[in-house]
Amino acid sequence: MLQNIGLTSTDEQVYLSLLEHPQRSAADIAHRIGKSAQTVRSAVDRLEELGFVSRAVAGGTLTAARPDLAVNALVMRRTEELAAAQQHAQRLAEQFPEELRASPGELVGIVIGKAAVEAQFVQLMHGAREELLVLDRPPYAQEVAASNVAESDLLGQGAQVRGIYAPEAFELPGAFEQALIAIEQGEQARVHAEVPMKLAIGDRQVALLPLTRSGVVDSALTVRAPMVVAALVQLFEMMWQQACPLPDWTPGTSPSIGEEIDERLLALLATGMKDESIARELGISVRTLGRRTADLLANLGARNRFQAGMQAVRRRPEWLG
Repeated sequence: MLQNIGLTSTDEQVYLSLLEHPQRSAADIAHRIGKSAQTVRSAVDRLEELGFVSRAVAGGTLTAARPDLAVNALVMRRTEELAAAQQHAQRLAEQFPEELRASPGELVGIVIGKAAVEAQFVQLMHGAREELLVLDRPPYAQEVAASNVAESDLLGQGAQVRGIYAPEAFELPGAFEQALIAIEQGEQARVHAEVPMKLAIGDRQVALLPLTRSGVVDSALTVRAPMVVAALVQLFEMMWQQACPLPDWTPGTSPSIGEEIDERLLALLATGMKDESIARELGISVRTLGRRTADLLANLGARNRFQAGMQAVRRRPEWLG
């Protein structure tokens, strides 16, 4: 049993022999248990260090301590040593990156269920204090207007919000108007033709990535691993540099036929929206839209919509702000 507290089998034999035959020398014990004198002397040294054996001042005889007292003293000493080791390990861990201090379960998690994904997104937005980065594309776990409410609260607290929209994000009724409202409230928005996935990053510390690119968003990945989150932030920043600023046209206006509608048409062309959606936003027919788009491209000397969109940015430098 004494081996459970760090004694070897030889240590235990020597100690038990001394308990049975007190006041013996190391040579006597060696003879009694059939071990070499050197082996017994080494065992005695360990037992003395641990408090199980004491030596007489004269004569070199050995005395065994009471087992309960010796074991209790050793347990108390080991407890103190373990507590000191724990404190040292904590100080040591603080010198290493966060990802080495957290368990895998804390760094990456999976959220299942449409309601759970929506709640996780809202929690991420409410948890952000300084910055929210978003790659926006369908599908959505919540209504378009619902996410705008949480973002409005975030912008109202002075946080910076930057969003990169896929053109198809504006195909949903009301989506373009909601984006313009967000811009008016302070969001910085751009459009990118190739948004690879949905993504939200709060304060560059936690990221949320839906696990589906189409259909209903009913599962998502939460990431807190600093190195992974940093890589996702870098992806966002690269796309931000490539994206086209979304013109901050004030929602609710009713453009008239002429230069004003051409300006707004330029703004909508810059988003990459489909004809049906652009016609709906302008309140004109698809046929009329086609005619005005052709005229606009000709007037600008643009060969395609992309070039026209670039003209929109050049015509309104303040959109880049």
